[in-house]
Amino acid sequence: MFGCIVAGRLVQTNLRQVDVNKYVFELADAHNINHIVVFLLGTIPFEPGYAATVHLLWPNKSWQMLGALSNDKPSSIFRLKSSGVADDAAASMPGISAELGISIEPIQDVEQQVVQMQQQAGAGTQSLALAQTGGQLSLQTARQFAERTLQSLFDYSMSFATKPDASMGLFGSGAAVQVLPVKVFEDWFNSFLRKMQRDPAVGMQ
Repeated sequence: MFGCIVAGRLVQTNLRQVDVNKYVFELADAHNINHIVVFLLGTIPFEPGYAATVHLLWPNKSWQMLGALSNDKPSSIFRLKSSGVADDAAASMPGISAELGISIEPIQDVEQQVVQMQQQAGAGTQSLALAQTGGQLSLQTARQFAERTLQSLFDYSMSFATKPDASMGLFGSGAAVQVLPVKVFEDWFNSFLRKMQRDPAVGMQ
């Protein structure tokens, strides 16, 4: 049902069930982990009214919540090194394994935990749009996020638009088109991703 990818490694699907609706991935060489992606495999979506919380467990520490997944938000990227989740443990215990836990719960409980996590992290009380599919707030939030993200991409990329010259061959000099270097999109994506990792609500501002 779930998969995870540690940056620079193969996809993990070796999920282990430890309790009713609770699952664990083992993360080897955890001190080397910077980013991790957790996602629904798509074959078995959540039942209506349910979502999941995602947690990390280091040896001799308690479970710490990273975020959440839902049918509206089927994947998420977590940056462990800069979040304070892994720093102390990683520095003192090289070569150790950590556990990534996923707990399927009623969506109202998941939303409440997300809000509490954001408050503790100083990120405010912005919901991650985990409302049930079809809910007015979830659709409105998703639409606003999409509109502002696309507007940001358009404004940034168009500032680099240029007319083709004769060296570009196919278009020819003076053609009624504009061109953009591929690196423009890569730079915008990396910048936007860094902002999202610092503040998940940045796309709504």
